[in-house]
Amino acid sequence: MDRDAAKQAAAEAAVQFVKDGMCLGLGSGSTTAYALEFLGRRIQDDDLDVRGVPTSFATERRAREHGIPLTSLDDAPTLDLALDGADEVDGAFRLIKGGGGAHAREKVVAHQAERFVVVVDPTKDVDRLGAQFPVPVEVLPMATTPVMQALEDIGATPTLRTAAAKDGPVVTDQGLWILDAQFPDGIPDAEALDRRLNDRPGVLDHGLFLHMATDVLVGHPDGTVTHRTAL
Repeated sequence: MDRDAAKQAAAEAAVQFVKDGMCLGLGSGSTTAYALEFLGRRIQDDDLDVRGVPTSFATERRAREHGIPLTSLDDAPTLDLALDGADEVDGAFRLIKGGGGAHAREKVVAHQAERFVVVVDPTKDVDRLGAQFPVPVEVLPMATTPVMQALEDIGATPTLRTAAAKDGPVVTDQGLWILDAQFPDGIPDAEALDRRLNDRPGVLDHGLFLHMATDVLVGHPDGTVTHRTAL
C-alpha cells in the first residue's frame, strides 16, 4: 500500500473544508503535515484569509514554513474547524491519538472547534480501538509508578515512552512523561477507560478522543477519499 498517497489524498480533501475568514486548529503528525502544505498553497493561490492555532512546536514551525498565519486560543478561543490525524479511528468516530506526544494540546484545540475533521490512511481505520495501538497517558513524573500500577489493575501493559537519542523518557511540550498502555485484546469499554483516566490523580490527559470528531476522511492509495460524517 502506498500510504503516502493515501495520506495526501485525505489531507487535500480536508483542506477543501477551509473557507475564507476561518480560525483553524492545526493538528500534528504526518498526515496533518500534508494538510499544512496544501493549506499553504490554498492561502497563496486563493488569497485565503485564515488563522491557525498550532497544537505543537513542530506544527508551529511547519505552519510558518508554509506561510500560514498563526494565532492562539487567547485571541481566538472558538475555532471554526480543526484538522488533525489519528493513530486509530473506529466506526463510532472514536479515536486514539498521541503517537507524537501532542495529544493534550490536540484535545484542547479539537474541543474548541465547531467542526473536527480527522484525516487518516486505511491502516488507521479499525474495528476495535486499542487492538494495535496503545493509549498514551501523559503523567506527572512523580506519579509514574502509581499510574502504571492502576493501568495494570485494569488489564493494560504500560510502558514508559523513551527517546533513544537521549536515553531517557520522552518529555512532552508540557514537561511531562508518557505511559503507553497496551490492551492485549483491545479496549473493552472506551468510555469507562476515559472516565477512569480522567479521574486519576497525576494524569494530565490521555489519547482517547471520544465523541469529538465530526468528520473522518479516509484516503486511499488511488487518490479516492471515503468521507464519514456525524453531522
